[in-house]
Amino acid sequence: MEVFSKIEELLAEINSAQPTSKEELETFRIRFLGTKNIIKPLFGEIKSVANERKKEFGQAVNSLKQAAEEKHSQLKEQMEDADASSAKSEMDLSLPAAPMAQGSRHPISIVMNRMIDIFEKIGFIVAEEREIEDDWHNFTAMNTPADHPARDMQDTFYLKNSISDLLRTHTSSVQARVMTTQKPPIRIIAPGRVYRNETISARSHCQFHQIEGLYIDEDVSFADMKQTLLYFAREMYGPETNIRLRPSYFPFTEPSAEMDVWLGTDTTATKKLTKGTGWLEVLGCGMVDPNVLKNCEIDPEKYTGYAFGIGIERTAMQNFNIGDIRLLFENDVRFLRQFSSVI
Repeated sequence: MEVFSKIEELLAEINSAQPTSKEELETFRIRFLGTKNIIKPLFGEIKSVANERKKEFGQAVNSLKQAAEEKHSQLKEQMEDADASSAKSEMDLSLPAAPMAQGSRHPISIVMNRMIDIFEKIGFIVAEEREIEDDWHNFTAMNTPADHPARDMQDTFYLKNSISDLLRTHTSSVQARVMTTQKPPIRIIAPGRVYRNETISARSHCQFHQIEGLYIDEDVSFADMKQTLLYFAREMYGPETNIRLRPSYFPFTEPSAEMDVWLGTDTTATKKLTKGTGWLEVLGCGMVDPNVLKNCEIDPEKYTGYAFGIGIERTAMQNFNIGDIRLLFENDVRFLRQFSSVI
């Protein structure tokens, strides 16, 4: 029959088609697979086919359409492979690679890592703990019971519907957890973020970072603490740095002190930073109160120790001449890119 001959002719045309460009391939698609393709009218010819051959005719037309689809997919894949091969051959492998944007260390991380390195050199081990703490580890264990006036020194964020869970106000809670789970000798530093309910301004924030140190062993003295802090100051601020210790008060140490470093008054910057005195306060310290040792089940008759706490933000602001603490928490990339060359 003539319609069967037409199918054979179209099948031969499909099999022999060899388009050499995307335009010719598109012409092939439109002719055999487009909305008004040449195969579609053949389906209407089934009415002129004898009943006994209708099934054969339908299968032949479907096979023709399938052959056109397979041929088109094959030709398209061949052209894409040829384009990819051509692109590779045109690539100049001697050209330098496109530059990759590098991130910057945050000034807080820079200062914190530097302090950790200093203390690790003399045997301190980093200890980290939870930021959501309970009242006992944050206050009571550190000699600050519920009615102690020292609690007024810190405005605390308590969790909703809780009278004991809070955001830690200092990393001293890490010291409490270490002392209750380890036996002396203990020599740790506890870096981390802490929270206090304070008004945010250029000089203070409701979140900040600390590094606290703790050393407990037999026959630990105030002189040991002073020598450790002198070593830290000279590693951090320069080999000729001098320090002084002033009496102070902290509920978890006795005696307690504030440590200042001598920056001098040679420049306008140091005069402004030290308010004309030449001395800059950098940390608080003291001998661990025997009550703290008792609370953590350490024998105060056998062991003594010292502790200290350093504010990271203050040191970072001093080191990098940052005038507003809020810049450290705003994640402004223009500000952070300034530290891309600092290790």
